[in-house]
Amino acid sequence: MKLIITILLLTQFLYSQQESTSMLTVPDWVKDAVWYQIFPERFANGDSALDPPGVEPWGAKPKRQNYFGGDLKGIIDHLEYLQDLGINALYLNPIFESNTNHKYHASDYYKIDDNFGTEETFKQLLNECHKRNIRVIIDGVFNHTGRDFFAFDDIIKNEKSSKYINWYKVHSFPVGPADKPNYECWWNHGDLPKLMADTPEVRQYLFDVTKYWMKTGLDGWRLDVPNEMSHDFWIQWRKLVKAENRDAYIVGELWEDASKWLQGDQFDAVMNYRFRNAVLDFFVNSLTNVTEFDSALEGVREDYPEEATYAMQNLIGSHDTERFLTLLRGDVDKMKVAVLFQMTYLGAPMVYYGDEIGMEGGKDPDCRRTMEWEQTRWNKDLRDWYKKLIKLRNDMPVLRRGGFRTAIIDDEHGIYGFWREDDNDEAIVIINNEEMEQRVVVLPDVEDTEWLDVLNGVKYTTTGNEIKDVLVAPYSGAVLVPVR
Repeated sequence: MKLIITILLLTQFLYSQQESTSMLTVPDWVKDAVWYQIFPERFANGDSALDPPGVEPWGAKPKRQNYFGGDLKGIIDHLEYLQDLGINALYLNPIFESNTNHKYHASDYYKIDDNFGTEETFKQLLNECHKRNIRVIIDGVFNHTGRDFFAFDDIIKNEKSSKYINWYKVHSFPVGPADKPNYECWWNHGDLPKLMADTPEVRQYLFDVTKYWMKTGLDGWRLDVPNEMSHDFWIQWRKLVKAENRDAYIVGELWEDASKWLQGDQFDAVMNYRFRNAVLDFFVNSLTNVTEFDSALEGVREDYPEEATYAMQNLIGSHDTERFLTLLRGDVDKMKVAVLFQMTYLGAPMVYYGDEIGMEGGKDPDCRRTMEWEQTRWNKDLRDWYKKLIKLRNDMPVLRRGGFRTAIIDDEHGIYGFWREDDNDEAIVIINNEEMEQRVVVLPDVEDTEWLDVLNGVKYTTTGNEIKDVLVAPYSGAVLVPVR
């Protein structure tokens, strides 16, 4: 049974008119970014000659320590796929030499991992991406190294007489094994000894590494566990990065309130896990109603400077989380409405590789399955939906740069609506997070008489200052723009 819902326009503040007290400025291009996160070892095998010993067949079950042969050439070979999807920015998990499949245990910061290629391969990737107007950022893992990193290895061999003794904090000698660490390490993981990054020699080393890779034309960095390092380190590090390239993007991995890092002297933005939490609570777990969902989003916006908000990496999944479709128990319709919200909300949306074709996976390492390249196994309807929404975002500046204000809150029927608007355009996005088809009446505050739902081509006429009977399918939405 179709419901007729008449919702009055809420009088809330226009976000874009908020006055920011921050001195933060972010690279302008980031506001237009649609991100795609790639876990290099699992995306595509472009050069089998680089495969590590014991590589497993593509598509086998991912484990903590197994390998499948993904490499940088594989990414280069599939750039047309990313272009076709509408992607214009890549985030790559670590690519430096490491004895793990995920490369978060660096053994040499100056070397691309042998299983991924060479520095020349990386430069080729950058060049091919830039030809296609695709930006590239890489993971900076500066808080810890692997045990085989030269400085830690020297301490193991030379103990107190090592010239690198101040690079780590070792409590006693001999240095213990990884399963019984007697040294500072990340979350007590003995294979991840923690660098004393505020020691002058260590800081200079990490700064030199940063400068070295900035010279390649890199577009920025995603920073791993930056809250484990001092604010002063990041203040000085930002100065170095911006001196090399003022348009370089700096985004931190911070799962909670990141306000202290977003005051203009450290990061441009963060991976927006608070956004993801709100999305999970509303679309996946049904823990919040529309009012609470809107309030959670407003809380994030209020905590961060406006510039940072437009540059956030708005993710619904990553290499550290269960796949979104798995959390939804395979419900593609619910995923589609969540993606509609992600692609029309403030900030830069990020797609975790394979989500667009319906890949599933549980907790790490299962969320790091190999990319599925056999098209008969794709959910093509879902991929077409991603393409449609990404194109919509790329074609409509108001969805990337426009202001935000809440328009509709209907807890009873699960209807959420919001305006995106700037000096030239406006759009109203309506989200139906329920299993019933619904009709919504909207009261616009602009004088246009005809409106188009750009998702399905249906036109509506304003009658008596109302847009009547906007049809919204179950777990779907509408994006209305004035016809001029």
